[in-house]
Amino acid sequence: MELFAVLLFGLVIAAGTATVRAMLKDGHGHTPVVRSTDTWSAGTLPSEPYTSSLAWYLPGSRVQ
Repeated sequence: MELFAVLLFGLVIAAGTATVRAMLKDGHGHTPVVRSTDTWSAGTLPSEPYTSSLAWYLPGSRVQ
């Protein structure tokens, strides 16, 4: 039982150390500002929602 407690304690210490080490390596969560020079575009997205093309099918719709 004591061996289990010692192993568990060692695991907690190792996990804590790894967490702190990862945070320090990552830069404390700070990310660089992303600067975009490209103009915005919707790509191949439709100009109207897909559901509007199904309006004739939807129950209760008044579109004809």
